[in-house]
Parts: sequence; structure tokens; C-alpha cells
Amino acid sequence: MGCDGGTIPKRHELVKGPKKVEKVDKDAELVAQWNYCTLSQEILRRPIVACELGRLYNKDAVIEFLLDKSSEKALGKAASHIKSIKNVTELRLSDNPAWEGDKGNTKGDKHDDLQRARFICPVVGLEMNGRHRFCFLRCCGCVFSERALKEIKAEVCHTCGAAFQEDDVIVLNGTKEDVETLKRRMEERRLRAKLGKKAKKPKAAESVSKPGVSEEFPGPSKIKTGKPEETSLDSREKKASSAPKNAANGSSSGKVGKPPCGTTKRSIADSEESEAYKSLFTTHSSAKRSKEESAHWVTHTSYCF
Repeated sequence: MGCDGGTIPKRHELVKGPKKVEKVDKDAELVAQWNYCTLSQEILRRPIVACELGRLYNKDAVIEFLLDKSSEKALGKAASHIKSIKNVTELRLSDNPAWEGDKGNTKGDKHDDLQRARFICPVVGLEMNGRHRFCFLRCCGCVFSERALKEIKAEVCHTCGAAFQEDDVIVLNGTKEDVETLKRRMEERRLRAKLGKKAKKPKAAESVSKPGVSEEFPGPSKIKTGKPEETSLDSREKKASSAPKNAANGSSSGKVGKPPCGTTKRSIADSEESEAYKSLFTTHSSAKRSKEESAHWVTHTSYCF
């Protein structure tokens, strides 16, 4: 059994007990959540976006995921709820002036303070390192600490002044309870949007099926501006309709009215125009040829007799 040579085994070496549950280091977990993209596991760099569940992503990683949704990507499950680029919001983050990044640690012999964050709350000044709860607004993308929103209660964004509601506030990297609440809100919001689209479709169909209503009440654009062809056609129809009325009025009064234009054919030779003008037409005597000058039936030319 291997206990030769005078070795005395202890109990924990012979008896195998239950395995200890491995605990995740909280500091490492916070660094991964607040400094790295949830989808590509790369360092967060601007432009940074957040989904409706409060997770942080690089915008280019989200675009690549939407263009190529292959089943080989294991991390695609974390972004399965993102159907289009409209489901994410670009964040407006405030830089931390005390954060130096990798500038002071070029040789690698300097201690990196993991608690030092790249971004801070613009109202209170708390660092966005996971020790404090942060949230953003869906309407404008501004990021604040939860303490700032509670202490300064307002219905307007503290940075850009955009109005927001309680439904627009989304917690960043929240707990499981926060994620469940945000997921329920997201489903309700998308259901309302879908019902709104269905309600708009019957209205559009009704407007197409009833064109007479729009013709009876034309808009300002139809009244002010019109095509010249349509106006000319209307004027011609009005003149044509007014011509027989004038003729009827003339006959009733005892006066013989002039016939409308085009009713009788008039020859150019009988007109009072000049001879140069009359010679342009085939009915003029200069255009007529005698039988001797007419073309031969074989040659088909007028100059070969």
C-alpha cells in the first residue's frame, strides 16, 4: 500500500472528504464586470454601450455579434436578448482625473490599484469600480451613481437636462434580483412596441382604402402647389365646356355666333398671308409638279426623266 519504510500516514491523506466549494474572488469579479466587455472579454474602450439588463459592451463587439450570430460563440448567450443595435444605449461617461492607466507603469514594477476606476459620477464624484451602485438613463445615456439620483430627486437629467421616467433608469451590473426586474421591464416594453405597430397597420390600410376623403379635404401642399400639366388640362376643359354654353346663349338671343375653332377647314391659299409664307406648304402652286416633272415609276427620283 506504499506505507513501507516506516512512514505513518495521517487520516486526511487516507480518507477523502467532500470537496470544498471554490469561492470566486470578489475583487477579480468586480474588475471583470466593470473593466471588460461582456461579449468579447476585451478591455472596455469608447464607444461603450449598455444593454437593457445593465451589462457593459464595446460597441464594435455588439455590431460584429449582430452581423455574425454563429453557434460557435459561447459568449453569445450573454447577448442573446440583443436583437438590433436599437436595444443598446451608448453611454456618456465622465472621466476620472485621478486615473493614470498604464502611463505610470511602463516598466511593470509599479503596483496597480484595482480600486481606481476610469470613470466617476459627475454629480457626487464616486468612482465607478463596483463598490457603489451605478445606473444610466435610456433616454440620453448619461451615467450616475444611485446615491446621486436618490439625494437629488429630479425628473430631469443632471447633465443634459433631458426628461426621464422611472422606467428609463437601468442599474449597471446589478444583482440577480435587479436583472430579473430589468428583464421583466424589457419584455413589457417590447410587447407594448409590438402592439403599437399592429395598431398602426389598420389605420394605414383605412387611409389607403378611402382616397375620397383626402381629395375632399386636400392639404395645404395640394392647394398651393400643383403640376402645370394638371392646371393646363383643367383650363382646357373649362374652355371646352364654356364654348357650347356661349353658342347656346347666342342662338337664344337671336344672334348667330361664330363657329368654334376647328369645325371648318380653311385653306392656306385662301388666307391673306404673304406668298413667301404660303410657299412653305404643299398646297401652294409652286409645290405642285406637272406630269412631265413627276418621277418615273422605276427610278423613284424626281430628277431622272
